[in-house]
Amino acid sequence: MSIAANLQTVLSELPPTCNLIAVTKTHPVEKIREAYDAGQRLFGENKVQELVPKFNALPQDIQWHLIGHLQTNKVKYIAPFVSLIHSVDSLRLLEEVNRQGHRIGRNIRCLLQVHIASEETKFGLSEEEVFQLLSSRLLMAMDHVTVMGLMGMATLTDQREKIRGEFRSLRSLFTKIRGMTLPVNVSMKELSMGMSSDYDIAIEEGSTMVRIGSAIFGDRDYQNK
Repeated sequence: MSIAANLQTVLSELPPTCNLIAVTKTHPVEKIREAYDAGQRLFGENKVQELVPKFNALPQDIQWHLIGHLQTNKVKYIAPFVSLIHSVDSLRLLEEVNRQGHRIGRNIRCLLQVHIASEETKFGLSEEEVFQLLSSRLLMAMDHVTVMGLMGMATLTDQREKIRGEFRSLRSLFTKIRGMTLPVNVSMKELSMGMSSDYDIAIEEGSTMVRIGSAIFGDRDYQNK
């Protein structure tokens, strides 16, 4: 099937409440252009060094999402244009995003990445750390970031009930936070969870954004990474 056909298949499975982030990791500009020509406008990249040249090479109405681990020294390269950073996993990183936003006069939207998987290799905040960050005076003073919600990655496993439990725990945390009195720069609107292998479960558990690459573009092209 073509990229356009794959895209339509995925979109047909999403409810109106869930947006598709087409993940372009390792895929060349030509493939991304096919998805763009088929109507897709929300794209996600894992690495800053891949995102910046793709931003420069492709139409400017694309909304780029940074979904992979972000180092503080790389924030400055994407701050001028990134639509949403999914992977804020520390107060220090959020401070740098705010600093870069202040430097260029732009409010930058972010999600807090929560560690929900059993794999230690995945990044993310614990529930306790999320609550600590949301109650931090440093966060309340940030005037160039908006925390839009949460992001999480489930364990890479065939045990679908384990995946469901992890997504459900993230949705529970999301709901709990929405019931709190929050700083003016926190707006719990987005719950980013679900990838090619588990997005059907994520949708059932309340995801508002799914991050899908291989189901649209095919296997990753590591020659172009």
